[in-house]
Amino acid sequence: MPSIRRHIHIAAGPRKVWRALTTEDGLTSWLADKARIDGRKGGRIMMVNEDDDGNPVEEHGMISKWRPTSHFEISWDKMGKFPTSGSRLAFQLALDGGETRLSIVHTGHGEQFEDADHFKQLDTDWRRALKGLQGMLDAD
Repeated sequence: MPSIRRHIHIAAGPRKVWRALTTEDGLTSWLADKARIDGRKGGRIMMVNEDDDGNPVEEHGMISKWRPTSHFEISWDKMGKFPTSGSRLAFQLALDGGETRLSIVHTGHGEQFEDADHFKQLDTDWRRALKGLQGMLDAD
């Protein structure tokens, strides 16, 4: 299955990065227009972002792994018209010197992952989102 793999170093501790990844306020500060998250294994996550036409697109998933301040994974629902439908997204955090190393692996199938142009756009979107998160947390 095709995967996007990215990592960044953030000049903040793992707890601060964890909150940005796993709370509604954190997610809406860098990744989503709206978010709800039940932070636990088996919990549900919902994010809303606007599409290119300004229409809200909801993404729904289940948290399949939950290890506070180190690792969590989302299995995005297969049903729905959102770009991540049926994919799996893993976040891993590790202390690296005085920084936190954040790694993501986004794996899936379908148009977003199998069409070269869509895959490139998704990878670009992740690069931009992670740089935004890094800039926000580095500035604090």
